[in-house]
Amino acid sequence: MGKGRGLPKKGGAGGKGVWGAPGQVYTYQEPDARDPNYDEAAQGDTVYQKVIPEMDESGMQKTVQPVVKEYFEHGDTEEVLALLQELNLGSQSSGVPRLAVSLSLEGKASHRELTSRLLCDLCKVLSEENMAQAFDRLLTDLPDLILDTPEAPQMLGQFIARAVADHALPLDFLDRYKGRVDCEQARAALDRAAVLLRIKREIIRLDNVWGVGGGQRPVKHLIKEMNLILQEFLVSGQVSETERCLQELEVPHFHHELVYEAVVMVLEGSAEGHVLKVVKLLKALWESGLITLDQMNRGFQRVYSELPDLTLDVPLAHNMMEKLVDLCYKEGVITQQLLDQCPSRGRKRFVSEGDGGLIKQ
Repeated sequence: MGKGRGLPKKGGAGGKGVWGAPGQVYTYQEPDARDPNYDEAAQGDTVYQKVIPEMDESGMQKTVQPVVKEYFEHGDTEEVLALLQELNLGSQSSGVPRLAVSLSLEGKASHRELTSRLLCDLCKVLSEENMAQAFDRLLTDLPDLILDTPEAPQMLGQFIARAVADHALPLDFLDRYKGRVDCEQARAALDRAAVLLRIKREIIRLDNVWGVGGGQRPVKHLIKEMNLILQEFLVSGQVSETERCLQELEVPHFHHELVYEAVVMVLEGSAEGHVLKVVKLLKALWESGLITLDQMNRGFQRVYSELPDLTLDVPLAHNMMEKLVDLCYKEGVITQQLLDQCPSRGRKRFVSEGDGGLIKQ
């Protein structure tokens, strides 16, 4: 029976109580979960990483559309940005501004103003090229957009001009399309943007591109707009144009300012025709429902409270006020209660009139 060559078993690396060949250094080996001696608790803290899958176009629209519509209600761009940062938009990043503009085209002027502000703030999370890609797609989609919004080319041109002025779009955005546009609607939009930027080249922001954006505008600005509307009416006498301008302001809660300004304008004016015109305007606005009972009462009551101060500058303010209130009541513009609230100045009785109780007229 052979006894072998007498060499150590496995070169000295095997056998009972042997941990390997002399001088061998073992490196760290990852624990094997299939090892019977594997202890999960001894492996230290386990770190889990949240992985958000990238959205496709349909998923982006389904998720972002409610966010934009809700933004039209609260107007807080920071909330929108916070929600977008939780999403993995990836290649669909340009779809956010495109979707916002598309929705605002079918909405009000205040929605378009809010959208322009959102586009400006989106630069914090999107690049200029993302924004440029969005408007590239919008220009391409114009033939479809005009089916629902015939004024889409002009509106898109205004969006482009405002975005360039707000540095949301590259300054050379319009130059990229020179001589390269075949679509008639796209040319109209780009021409509109070019005209606005040329007119407003000395203004940093085109803040008035959408007119007055409802309650988002300062009160002083709204008061100025109300005065302009009244002045234009006194010149033109067109009630329909006044109604249209008042509706575009989108501030039904502030219509009492128009009543107040109209009454004060009558008291401070001397033309007889102004009284009749103002009564005509208030009657038309009352009958159309643009000015409610509450707004009408509030406007007149504001003048009532300021009548003593107005009399200092206009001595005949009380007489003019009584005349205007009587005419408005006869035309059904104000109620009997509001008529009775009108302050009246008591006539002075002179001593020379004797004790006969005669009152100087």
